[in-house]
Amino acid sequence: MMENRLLNDGFEISPRFRHSLEERIECLERDAERDEADAMRFMDEEHIRRQLKLVAAQRAEALRMRMFLDRAKTRLPRPLIAL
Repeated sequence: MMENRLLNDGFEISPRFRHSLEERIECLERDAERDEADAMRFMDEEHIRRQLKLVAAQRAEALRMRMFLDRAKTRLPRPLIAL
C-alpha cells in the first residue's frame, strides 16, 4: 500500500535536469553496446564475464533512469516576462 502511494506521488523536474538525464541514458546505452561488442573479442573467460557484468550494470542504470523519467513530470519553464 505504501509503495503504491509513493509511486503515485507526483513530482516535477526541471527541463534542464530531464535533458541531462536523457543524455546520460543515451551515453550509458551507447557504452553498453560498445562494451558488449568489445567483450566478444576477449579471449579470457573471466574478462568476458566481468565485461558482460559491466554491460548489465550499464543497462540496468539506464533502465532505472528511464523509469524515473516516466514517473516525473517536467516543470514548465518560468516566463521570460513577469506577468
